[in-house]
Amino acid sequence: MSNLELPTIAAATDVMQCMEVWGGSQPIDSRIAMWGLDAWVYSKPFGGAAAGGDVYYVSSCATGRITRLLVADVSGHGAASEEPARALRDLMRRYVNYLDQGRFVEEMNQKFTALSESGCFATAIVTTFFATNGHLSICNAGHPPPLVYRAAAGRWDLLVDPEDDGSVHDLPLGIEESVGYRHYELDLRAGDMLVCYTDSLIEARQADGELIGLEGLLRVVRGLGVTAPSELIPRLLAAVVAGSDASASDDLTILIFQANGNGRRIPLRVRWLAPLRVARGVALALLRGQKMPRPELSLANLGGAFITRLGHRWRGKT
Repeated sequence: MSNLELPTIAAATDVMQCMEVWGGSQPIDSRIAMWGLDAWVYSKPFGGAAAGGDVYYVSSCATGRITRLLVADVSGHGAASEEPARALRDLMRRYVNYLDQGRFVEEMNQKFTALSESGCFATAIVTTFFATNGHLSICNAGHPPPLVYRAAAGRWDLLVDPEDDGSVHDLPLGIEESVGYRHYELDLRAGDMLVCYTDSLIEARQADGELIGLEGLLRVVRGLGVTAPSELIPRLLAAVVAGSDASASDDLTILIFQANGNGRRIPLRVRWLAPLRVARGVALALLRGQKMPRPELSLANLGGAFITRLGHRWRGKT
């Protein structure tokens, strides 16, 4: 049976708490609600394994303003991918309160470089969403480009770095320790969506034996018409399966997130409790021997926790 079985998206919703890191590499079919975004995650390890090489994480900062979403495709399956998955969770926790994702991506690459002697590397999409102004920062480390839907235009496109000059950069994690990673930005308005996925989706073969590929995937999603995010994953996979006569031989993960417009109204009481949440997170990390969450020491981050307009100065680069 093909690994691209059709899911039934769960009706239950997990509500992200401030200072929470959610995710892993296990099978999942869930919806997650947070300030400014709603997300849907479907992940199916190859062969019905308890865990796979696809890793997905979502984190929310102490104030609820900063949401970070990660999809990574780690080399290997099952037990071979458990250590990288734990390492990514530790890094997500450590940088949960950072506006700028640059340090996080650099440490991801250093971690995978250290693991490269065992043949471990990964491709990844890292995104950081700032709820109070709808700003999104994106870094692509050798991963298939996301699909983006603009509600105002009613149009799907592939999301690529508009300043990509073809130079050597943004390699998969663990290939070269000194490689640079670029971050590009866009603003999400209510109704806009991003679809992040692992490469098994574009490597499904059509009836003629050819891979669907990026352009084929874009044609498929455009042909589905405007649809609710909760319906998009099953409809997308139904269309992919309908055009394929070969079984997938890899893990499959799809992460959709949509701007919901409620991030501009984070209550002051939620933001003012942030220092207590950070203190609790540090205490728990010490008790469990984990890396401690730490705040980014910038005016946009610390000042913006209490005075929203200070945070609006942030544009993904500090």
